[in-house]
Amino acid sequence: VQQRFLLLYLEPNQMPTAKKTSSPANPFAFDTTKMFGDFDPSKLMGEFDPKKFMGDFQKAFSEYKIPGVDGNMIIESQKKNVEALAQANKVALEGMQAVFKRQAEILGQAMEEMQTTFKGFAEAGEPQDKVAQQTDLVKEAVEKALSNMRELAEMAGKSNTEAFETIHGRFTESLDEVKAEVLKLKK
Repeated sequence: VQQRFLLLYLEPNQMPTAKKTSSPANPFAFDTTKMFGDFDPSKLMGEFDPKKFMGDFQKAFSEYKIPGVDGNMIIESQKKNVEALAQANKVALEGMQAVFKRQAEILGQAMEEMQTTFKGFAEAGEPQDKVAQQTDLVKEAVEKALSNMRELAEMAGKSNTEAFETIHGRFTESLDEVKAEVLKLKK
């Protein structure tokens, strides 16, 4: 009986959860919700509403008038900061979702390969041949595991770099805006 993974998407922007159908004949059947629980990274930012935040900020800031300071410029600057943060979080979340999805795929492939391997061990043969076969399989498994780890690390690194560059770019731009406003006060 061949086991397959079923990726269920709650919404297009949420992390997939992988479930494997359980079978008493397959000792490697599993349910990843036991490993990850109900972890849903999209809920981490679910309660943050950038529009509400900016409305609250604008209301609070409008109560204070600072001579020579353009309040609208500060509000626009903060709006850009929040947008950059939201974009960086989106990129990081999408990267994390891709890594989790790939991990589930790798785990599924490993389970299928392990099942096939154990079927091969049940076949008759010389003990020396079995040891040689097992040694080759262990070598292949280690090489594949290292390759998979490298792939996952590169995926995570790419999304982290994109998120960092978004925030770094906005931070630099924000400092330039502050500098320009301060220089206006000098005149």
